[in-house]
Amino acid sequence: MIPDLRPAAILSALLILVGDGAQAADTAPPSTTAVPPSETAAERGYRILRTRPFLPPDFDQRTFDVLWTVWPEPLRSKAKAATPTERRRMAFSRYGLIEPPDDGFSKRTAIGWIDVERGGWVMNCLACHAGKVAGKVIPGLPNTHFALQTLIEDVRVIKPLQFKTPSHLETASLTLPLGTTNGTSNSVVFGIVLGTLRDRDMNVNLRPLPKLLHHDMDAPPFWNVSRKSSLYCDGHAPKTHRMLMQFMLIPRNNAKVVASWEDDFRDILAWIESVEPPKYPWTIDAELAEQGRGLFVENCSRCHGTYGERGKYEQKTIPLDVIGTDPLRLQALTPKHRRWLKEGWMSRYGKDPVILDPKGYVAPPLNGIWASAPYFHNGSVPTLWHVLHPETRPAGWKRTEEGYDQKRIGLEVTEFEKIPADITLGSERRTYFDTRPPGKSAAGHLFPNALNEAEKRAVLEYLKSL
Repeated sequence: MIPDLRPAAILSALLILVGDGAQAADTAPPSTTAVPPSETAAERGYRILRTRPFLPPDFDQRTFDVLWTVWPEPLRSKAKAATPTERRRMAFSRYGLIEPPDDGFSKRTAIGWIDVERGGWVMNCLACHAGKVAGKVIPGLPNTHFALQTLIEDVRVIKPLQFKTPSHLETASLTLPLGTTNGTSNSVVFGIVLGTLRDRDMNVNLRPLPKLLHHDMDAPPFWNVSRKSSLYCDGHAPKTHRMLMQFMLIPRNNAKVVASWEDDFRDILAWIESVEPPKYPWTIDAELAEQGRGLFVENCSRCHGTYGERGKYEQKTIPLDVIGTDPLRLQALTPKHRRWLKEGWMSRYGKDPVILDPKGYVAPPLNGIWASAPYFHNGSVPTLWHVLHPETRPAGWKRTEEGYDQKRIGLEVTEFEKIPADITLGSERRTYFDTRPPGKSAAGHLFPNALNEAEKRAVLEYLKSL
C-alpha cells in the first residue's frame, strides 16, 4: 500500500499546487489568435486549445532555453557544444515534448503549451493528449513520451538561479509525484486534490485532503470518446464539457471564471469527439486479417464491440475479479470524491449520471488500437502481441524514441527481468517501465489464452485494420 502523505507539509505544498485563492480573477486572458470568419464547433475547440490560456505559465522561454545547464553528464556537455536548434531538439527529446504540426498556430512552444506574452509557456490538455507514433505527430493521440516529472524537476533547479518564483507544479512536485514513468502521470490524484478544495457550487473551500493513493495513468486516445457513453477507465463520470474542466480548477480561477468557460469547453468536447483514429500506415495481410475478424467477433466483440460500416459498441464495465488488471486506480478514487461529482455543479447537481461505486474497468473501443500503445489503463503492456500473450509480458521495459514494432504492433522496446540496479538517477529511471510497484502491474486480461498461436496471429493482423 502506498503511504498516506497528509501531514501539514504536503498540504502546504498542495495548496501551492492549486494556487492562492486570494488571487482569483473574474476573467481569463483571451485567445492569442484572431478568430477565423467561419468555424465549426470542433474547429473552434481546437483553436481554443491551441491559443487560450486557462492556467498561469509554468516557466518562460528564458528558463526553458537554459534547462540544459542542469542536465547530467555527458548530456550537458553535448548540449553545450550544440547549436540552439539542436539543443531545442535535445530538450524536446529529454522531456517528451512534441513539436507542433504545421497547422497555422505558434511553433515556438511544444504543442501542449500556449505561447503567451513575455515568452511564457502555459500547459493545456494537449501536453498529455497530443503525441507521436513512428515519428508522426497526431493531436488526440496520447503523449507516451511526456516526462513531466523530469521537466518540472529541472525547472525547479533553474528558476532560483534566475530569481524567479516557483510555479504551482514545481512546489507540488516536492511531495506529490507527477509521474513515475515517462508517458504516464498521476492525473487522477491531481483531480482529487483540485476537487477537494471546491464545494458543490465550485466555490473555493480549502480543506484537508483525503488519503491519496498515488498511481500512474496512461492517457486514453481522444478518438474513442465519441463511441463511449461516459468518461474514464472505470466509466464513473458523465461525458460532458464540465468534466473536462477539472484540471483548470486552481483557486485563482474562481467559480465565476469557471462558469464563464463553459462554451469554450463545449467546443473543446466537440473537437475531441471529432477526432478520427489514424489508419495503419504499413501493409496488412488482408486474408489473415479476415480470419482474425471472425475470431475477434467470436471471442472479443462481446466486450470491445464490432467494427466497420455496421460496427456497434455498447460500453461495458468488466468486474475487477474478471478482468484481473491492476486495482489501484479503482481504489484511489474515493466514494467521497465521486459523491462530490454527483451532488454538485460538475454533474449539474445529479442530472448527469455519476457512478458512485464502479466495480471494474471499462472495455474500451479499439479504433486505432495499433497507434495507442502502451496498453491497459496504466500503460504497462508495450505491444498488442504482449496483450495476446499474457505469460510473456515483461517485468520491465524501455522504449526507443521513434521506433515502432511492426511485428508485435506497438512500442519498440528492450525487455528486462528487472530494472538495472545501477540506474539510480530519477530522470533516467523514469525512462524504464517497472511493473512491480503498486499501480504498475501488467497482470490480468487473460482472455487471449483461449486462442492458439495461429489464431492470435490472425487477431493481431485484424487489429491493425481497426
